[in-house]
Amino acid sequence: MKLTQLALITGFAVFVFPFSAGAETSLSDIEARLNSLEKRAAEAEARAVAAEKKAERLESLMAQNTAPAGNTDKGNTSGFSNIVSADNGKGSLKLYGDVEFNIDAASRKGQITSMHTQTGHGADDFGDKERWDINGRILIGLDGQRKLDNGNYAGFSVQPLANMTGNIGLDDAVFYFGKENKWKYKIGRYEAYDMFPLNQDTFVEHSGNSANDLYADGFGYIYMMKEGRGRSNHGGGMNLSSQYDNWYFEVNTLVEDGSRVFKDQEYHGRKLQNKKNVIYVRPVVAWNYDNVTIAGAVDANVISNAYGFDNADGKFTDQSRRTGYGLTMKWDTLKDDPENGVVVNLSTAYLDAKNENDFSAGTNILWRKFQLGYIYAHNDIKSYQVVNALDDSQYDTLNPGRYNIHTVFTSYELPDILGMDNFKTYLGAYYSHINGKGDMTMVDSKDNDRYGARVRFKYLF
Repeated sequence: MKLTQLALITGFAVFVFPFSAGAETSLSDIEARLNSLEKRAAEAEARAVAAEKKAERLESLMAQNTAPAGNTDKGNTSGFSNIVSADNGKGSLKLYGDVEFNIDAASRKGQITSMHTQTGHGADDFGDKERWDINGRILIGLDGQRKLDNGNYAGFSVQPLANMTGNIGLDDAVFYFGKENKWKYKIGRYEAYDMFPLNQDTFVEHSGNSANDLYADGFGYIYMMKEGRGRSNHGGGMNLSSQYDNWYFEVNTLVEDGSRVFKDQEYHGRKLQNKKNVIYVRPVVAWNYDNVTIAGAVDANVISNAYGFDNADGKFTDQSRRTGYGLTMKWDTLKDDPENGVVVNLSTAYLDAKNENDFSAGTNILWRKFQLGYIYAHNDIKSYQVVNALDDSQYDTLNPGRYNIHTVFTSYELPDILGMDNFKTYLGAYYSHINGKGDMTMVDSKDNDRYGARVRFKYLF
C-alpha cells in the first residue's frame, strides 16, 4: 500500500517539479517534499475513516428511531408508539404502553335486577347504592417478531397491567406464527374477532354480559357473543385465520372451566358443579369491500355434560348447552376522511342455551369524535330455581318469563390535550331500563333503571 502511494507521489512530484537543463535539485530536497506529501495523505485518509464511522453510527441511531413496529398482529397494539424499538438480526422488539384512568359516577351497581329481587335474595345481593369511583390501570406491552424475506414470520405479545387497586393483571399473552398475507396461527390469551363492536364505548356498563363471570345470576344481561372470544381468566385459546382477497376467515377455539362464565358459578338459581372443561368453537367469516364490512359467526360449546347440578332425584342436570349466532355490519369512511368521516356499526346476536334464549341488537354511530349508541336486549328465562321457604334442601321452580333491556350510551373524545397527540380525554354516559312480565318481580320502580357518567384519561406512549 505504502509502496504504491510512494510511487504515485514520486510521479506527481516529478510532474510538478521537473528537472531543467540549467537547474539541479538535490535529492534530499525531493525526499523531504515526498515525506511531507505522504504525511498529508495519511492524515486525510484518517479523517475520511473517522467521518465514515460517524456516518455509520448516525445511520444506526436513525434506523432504531424509525424501525417498524414488528408485529403484524395489529389488533391490540395499533395506536401505540415505541419507547424502544430494536432489531438484532434475529427479530425486532417493541416496547410501548397505555395509561387509562377513570372518574365514575353511577346510580347503583351496573347490573339490572330481574330475579334477584325474589324471596331469598336481599338488597346486599345487588348492591342497592350509589357508586362514586376512581379506577384505572397502566399497561406495559412488549412485542417481538421475526420475519423472513419469503414472508414467514413468528412473534409474541405480552401486556401486563398494573391496576390502581394494587393488583397486577394481564391483558394479552400470545404467541403466533404464519405466512404474511396468507395464514396465521396464534395461541395463548387474546381476544378474537369482535362480533358486537361498541366502537368508542367509554362507559357502557348497563347489565353486564356473559363473558368471564360478568353475568351475575338473577340479573338481566346483554348477550354479545363474547363467551368463546377469548381473554378468559380460566382457560386458553388458539386461533387460525386466513385472508383471501376481500374475504377473512377465522376459527377460534377456547378451552376453559365453563362454569366460570357465571359469577360465583351460579346459574338459574343453582350452584354449578364443574365436571370437565368446555370447548368453545367460534368460526367467523367476514367480507370487506371499500368502506363496508359484513361478518357472521357461530359461538358454540361442543362438550356436553360439562357443568350442571343434581336435581331432586340426585340426577345430574346438564346446563352447559350454549350456542350463539351473530351478524355484524360496519360502514367506515373515517380512514378516507379523518375530519368528517363516519363509522356506523349494526350488530345482532342470539343465544340458544339450556332453559334460556336471548336476543340482542345494537347500533352506534361515530362522527367528528362524538358517538351515540343504542342496544336492545331480550331475555327469555324458562326456568329459575329458588330455595323452598320451608325446606332449604328443596328448590321451587319459577317461570321468570320474558324481559327487555334498553340501553342508550354516548361518548365524546377531546383530542390533543396540552398539545400532545398521544393524550386524550373521553366523556361518556349511559342509561339502561328493564321491563318484563311473568314471575319476575321488582321491589319498586327505581330498580328498573341504571345510569352513570365517566371521565376517562387516555395516554399512549
